[in-house]
Amino acid sequence: MYRLDPRYAPAPGAVLATGWRAVAARLPQGPATVAVEGPPTVDWERLAARLTEELAALGTTMRALDLRAHHAPPAAVRHRTDTTDDPYYCRLAQNPLRDLFDDLPRPPRPSTGELLLVHGPGASLLPHDLLWYADLPKRHAEAAMNMGIGRNLGLPYDKGDLRRLFYIDWPMLDRHRDALAPRVDGWLDTQDHDNPTYIDGDGLRATLADLSRRPVRTRPYFNSTPWGGHWAQDVLGFNPGARNTALGYELIAPESGVLIGTHPRQQAEIPFQLLCVLHPDALLGPEVSAGFGTSFPIRFDYLDTLGGGNLSVHCHPKEPYMRERFGWPYTQHETYYLTLGGPDTRVFLGLRDDADPDRFRKEIEEAAHDGVPMDPEDHVMTFPAEQGRLFMIPAGTPHASGAGNLVLEISATPYLYSLRFYDWLRPDADGEPRPLPYEHGLANLETERRGDTVIRDLVQEPRTLRRGEGWREELLGALDEMFYEVRRHVLDGGADAEVDDDTAGRFHVLNVVEGEGVMLHTAAGERHTLSYAETLTVPAAVGPYRLAAIGTRTVKVVKALVRPAPSRGDS
Repeated sequence: MYRLDPRYAPAPGAVLATGWRAVAARLPQGPATVAVEGPPTVDWERLAARLTEELAALGTTMRALDLRAHHAPPAAVRHRTDTTDDPYYCRLAQNPLRDLFDDLPRPPRPSTGELLLVHGPGASLLPHDLLWYADLPKRHAEAAMNMGIGRNLGLPYDKGDLRRLFYIDWPMLDRHRDALAPRVDGWLDTQDHDNPTYIDGDGLRATLADLSRRPVRTRPYFNSTPWGGHWAQDVLGFNPGARNTALGYELIAPESGVLIGTHPRQQAEIPFQLLCVLHPDALLGPEVSAGFGTSFPIRFDYLDTLGGGNLSVHCHPKEPYMRERFGWPYTQHETYYLTLGGPDTRVFLGLRDDADPDRFRKEIEEAAHDGVPMDPEDHVMTFPAEQGRLFMIPAGTPHASGAGNLVLEISATPYLYSLRFYDWLRPDADGEPRPLPYEHGLANLETERRGDTVIRDLVQEPRTLRRGEGWREELLGALDEMFYEVRRHVLDGGADAEVDDDTAGRFHVLNVVEGEGVMLHTAAGERHTLSYAETLTVPAAVGPYRLAAIGTRTVKVVKALVRPAPSRGDS
């Protein structure tokens, strides 16, 4: 059964405390300065008020200093952090949080029996005796922006800007948080404003050390878009009241979280990225971490158009453009695995042999500026969305999933640069035309691979790599220009079917695309159930493991892994 809330027990000795009273009891009685860091989306007023109230009941006086009142003037913050005048995208910000301030305040040391609470983004920049990190997962920030109540980093009194959130706030906050992870004294999950959960810093790090060496599943999440379908609502029971479930965040490292705790009322969601930051070799493998640092390079997500519409026809930046224009060191190669599809649904992929780029541009401009509909099939090839088929989508390739599909998108992690050519003249949620950054798309359009070469290179037939009684492992897709490949385990021997595998020093990501599921057994004796549609990361440190089919039906498990360096090409 698909788990909406996979959670993992904390390491032995870790301290979990839930509720403001229990959280306040973790603070010293003073005198001490406590710095509480975190993103702007945390309800800092409530945090300060509740801690003050609970500490007073314990006989401790607390004085609060809100750093948001000490930001540099808004014009200065914008000038220091704005990275481009592009109306659609920004280059990823490289600023330290110190750039939000002119002069940091110098509060006096607290007196006997008093605590000074310095809180807000940048709190750790002031001298402190204790450091906590208060967090809200990124999905809350995006939702707040969409509701018009979100605020950007360093601009607490300005209306929030979603583009700034993605390209400026998050990169700055992530780097700052990651640098603090080795020394933070406590972590506070504030998703439940009235019932936050605290985990001590040493316990947090011990838990992450443990999770970096055994299979781990991140908390899934689905959000809505104008083209979204309803598969996740109908099949998984996710967000039944939402307008649709378009994008399924199975494993998107910059946004995914791991739930630590043994009960829904006492759990802390920790950024998956901290596993990479603190234990890159164990999680990624030494060879992979040498190439990607602490960036987890593969993502798994769902594109749900069952009962929805076509995605926009778009491409992603080629590697030099991505690096030089946008600041990501590697680019957004993708693949589409058709978890559900059929002969009457389709995938758009690659230029037709007779495509004319000048005519393509002309029709794109007429659609964008004058609302003239175009037929993408005049320029882009289409293929039946055959269930179980993998489509390779290297950067620069025009593509889209059509309506009526469930795509498991297996991709390189960069995910913020979809360069749209055409969006079917579709309005956004506010009734306004969706933006079309077609100049970026045309600058990256791959015009050399077209027609028969698209079929040969990007719609590959499965090749059996190895087989045994009741199982086989297939290579579904690999290209020299893409740093990862996609394979599939097929267990067709019924309930007794098993297959052995080995990370061999490079992490694996698994997803059950057909059948009830598998039980994963590690050489260390651990077991982890993986059900239909679930995604699981198998850290490099796991080494040998076994997949055993659950149920009597054929089970298929897709696997992605980074290819060995000598075969990776220059992308």
